[in-house]
Amino acid sequence: MMKLNCLVIDDEPVAQDILKDYIADVDFLNFVAASENPIKATQILNTTSIDLIFLDINMPKQNGIDFLRIAKSLPLTIMTTAYSEYAIEGYELNVLDYLLKPFSFNRFLQSAYKAKDVIEKTRANSTALVEDYFFVKSESRIEKIFYHELICVEAMQNYVTLHTTSGKKIAYLTLRLMEEQLPKLSFVKIHKSTIVNLNKIKSINGKVVDLGSMERAISQNLYDEVMPQITKDRLLKR
Repeated sequence: MMKLNCLVIDDEPVAQDILKDYIADVDFLNFVAASENPIKATQILNTTSIDLIFLDINMPKQNGIDFLRIAKSLPLTIMTTAYSEYAIEGYELNVLDYLLKPFSFNRFLQSAYKAKDVIEKTRANSTALVEDYFFVKSESRIEKIFYHELICVEAMQNYVTLHTTSGKKIAYLTLRLMEEQLPKLSFVKIHKSTIVNLNKIKSINGKVVDLGSMERAISQNLYDEVMPQITKDRLLKR
């Protein structure tokens, strides 16, 4: 399941705690950090992957509206404030939603689902625009690899082995680079040294994935995270 990394920017500890609790109660949200002002929040944004910001307006040093005006590029932002008069200005600055304090959990949840829907559509469109192949240097040749022909990728010391429907290719690349390159909707890391093509999975026996021409194990520490991605939450249960 997709998790949205959340950053709370609010100078009131009580408001931070309420948002932390609300975020914890939503399975597709993940609380990452909280900051009492936008200046410190900028440091977090520069070093951490954030998908969604909950932003207060009245804060010391810099208020939320000025932060939105000055920042060049921000993740999706939901305003959380006790001041309704800033609503129009907030929407003009492309905030996703405006939560007027004190807001209920149901109102918060409505806003969270709105963010989820926007981000899912954005990611889907981004993935759709990706070319269906890439090139790697394998030995003395530059090989064209189609995503739909790639079965799995395995890390082997300082290189990776690409198992394709037409054979194996050796490339002096890192598994991390491959993970960043491969479309997230079709490929998943099941072990610290293995990435598999979800479309090539035939069955799963315990923690062993059958890829048709080969089998690979899901590591114990990744199992709970990986299974929903493999089944795409479509595993029917009695």
